[in-house]
Amino acid sequence: MSGRPIASSADPACSDSPSSSGKAGERLLPDGDFPDPTLDRNLLREHLNIRDMCVLILTILAVFYSLYFTAPILLPFVFALVLNLLMIAPMRFLTQRLHLPRHLAGLMLIVMMFGIVGGIATTISVPAAGWITRAPQTLPPLQSKLALLSGPIDVVQRDYMRLSAMFSGHSGSTHTTHGVSGTMRGRNALSRLGSSVLAGTRELAGGFFSMLLMLFFLMTEGDTLLRRCVEIMPTYAKKRRLVEMATQIEQNVSLYLVTITMMNLGVGLVNMIQCWATGMPNPLLWGVLAFLLNYIPIIGPLTGVVVYFVVGLFSFPSLLYALLPPSIYLLIHVLEGETITPMLLARRFTLNPVFVMGSLLFWDWMWGISGAFLSVPMLAVFKIVCDHIEVLAPLGHVLGGPTQAERSAVPLLRSFSPSREDRGFAPAPHKGARPFDPDSDKAVSKAPGLWRVSGSKLNS
Repeated sequence: MSGRPIASSADPACSDSPSSSGKAGERLLPDGDFPDPTLDRNLLREHLNIRDMCVLILTILAVFYSLYFTAPILLPFVFALVLNLLMIAPMRFLTQRLHLPRHLAGLMLIVMMFGIVGGIATTISVPAAGWITRAPQTLPPLQSKLALLSGPIDVVQRDYMRLSAMFSGHSGSTHTTHGVSGTMRGRNALSRLGSSVLAGTRELAGGFFSMLLMLFFLMTEGDTLLRRCVEIMPTYAKKRRLVEMATQIEQNVSLYLVTITMMNLGVGLVNMIQCWATGMPNPLLWGVLAFLLNYIPIIGPLTGVVVYFVVGLFSFPSLLYALLPPSIYLLIHVLEGETITPMLLARRFTLNPVFVMGSLLFWDWMWGISGAFLSVPMLAVFKIVCDHIEVLAPLGHVLGGPTQAERSAVPLLRSFSPSREDRGFAPAPHKGARPFDPDSDKAVSKAPGLWRVSGSKLNS
């Protein structure tokens, strides 16, 4: 049986073929047998996209796990960063106006803060412990004052126990046992709370001491760290941009935190005065509580209303009179949230309530009550940083809340009407505007205590 062998580049007959490459063993294939390179590139690109997405998801999960397990290390550091931003103004006053050394000024501020916080904590710790101790003895009078609500509560409790017995398969004889065990658990809840508070005192003291150390070094050596970051920038334009960005972020974040703290301090003082005027015992304790709870949006004021109502039931003979302190507390919060805060911050800085609530829930789940206190300051710092970084500017715009103009009854499509540029007109130049020259020799910032760049030399 004879047949024609398959031509290859090694045969002399096909060595003269123009399609032959001269490589041994290379077969000549028809045109339809060649793979499509476009298809291979699409498959490779799709494979890479899926792989990148998986890597991104794993990275996010790793960051979440790291934040959760490193909370004892990160929490003092984050608290120190926030307090450092609050201390910028008094630190500059001591170092630039009074010409004190930075280490001495930082030590004075920390001692002053420690004295104020320690004095207030010592003053309110005794009445707080007294309230926790005598709370079980005041439960029967509380039940008698809430007799109007006992009927609906009993109906709901009976229905709940009936449904529980139906789904669990137990008979109705277990109703009394569950009720007795529930009562015993209720009596022991406050004692377990006191034990847990005492058990966590050591960890709280250790974290507070670590925070003070970190705060001291941030106030005294924070400028050196930023100076080193500026020095490693390769060009003068990048040095200038970094200094301007750091200056604006520092000023805006410090202004926001100081404004929020002063408003919360005012809320605490007004509530302390109203507790003293209405006859509630230990008004300083409830004023400090209102000051702290006002850092937690939505949930904090609601918790304050409940606490004021319960304390009013313990302190006053009638139910109607017990409603007076929480009603005044709610009125103060509404006035502060709807008038004072928009007047002071709405023109410069707002946050989207959706992201505020999401940040509160996330950090409360991640770090507990400490995360709830830090949720809004951290979100505000992140939003301000995004506003001053060109790549993250769209994210900062999304995090922003509605302005006064957007709160009006303007339809959505009218608020996005085409501008002069969209209709083909040339943009009108601003009065006195000049083109930005990144290589200009002018000073970067005239703010006291910050860096000035002159030519290629960095002066403090």
